[in-house]
Amino acid sequence: MLRYTLMRLGVFVGCLAVVWGAVYSGLFPRGFGNSNGLWVLLLALVLSAPISWVVLRKERDRASVQIVTKVDRMKANLDANRSQEDGADETARAQGQPS
Repeated sequence: MLRYTLMRLGVFVGCLAVVWGAVYSGLFPRGFGNSNGLWVLLLALVLSAPISWVVLRKERDRASVQIVTKVDRMKANLDANRSQEDGADETARAQGQPS
């Protein structure tokens, strides 16, 4: 997941550099008053989102598989712990001890 996040950040930084260059060279319009920095950030964000969606598809799928594997393993461990607790509780009841 860290790898995907860093790659996504790299795409955003690349878009930020391109948008900054385009705004200051006059290809894209400047923001109003002091909002030029915010304009550049928002434009870079809007451009980087679809690029990341297409370019990082394989990495995103790989990260989601890792997350699903971890969640399934945690669920299995939780179920195993529950069954151990149930077994101990049933043994205590069979021996007539309060649980």
